[in-house]
Amino acid sequence: MKHAPTAAGALLGLLFVTFGLNFFFNFIPMPADPSPPDAPHKLFMAALFPTGYLAFVKVLEITGGLLVALPKTRNLGLLILGPIVVNILAFHVFLTKGAGLFEPPVLLITALSAYLLFAGRRAFAGLLKA
Repeated sequence: MKHAPTAAGALLGLLFVTFGLNFFFNFIPMPADPSPPDAPHKLFMAALFPTGYLAFVKVLEITGGLLVALPKTRNLGLLILGPIVVNILAFHVFLTKGAGLFEPPVLLITALSAYLLFAGRRAFAGLLKA
């Protein structure tokens, strides 16, 4: 069990680095979305793409993914990736009305992040003290 956080960090890092790089290099084709053009999630993404905001988030995903994969920098990586994970969940809950919330990548990212946060809870305890 002492190697479980290392394996979880490596897998979470691999997921974020892969999906972050896919934004820039498009090596994993994304399926077409059959929803109407005025669907809330499409309007939201349409605002993020041209502004460069999504590119910034993807750079943070790559950076956080690399950091979380290394045991010595895992907690810094979790601090960077934490808000991104929350936003991934919020996107699926509020904008797609739960569609995609139980897709394997979303579940895996959520579970691995929660596990690593639990495994490193002593390091984060100082953030909760008044």
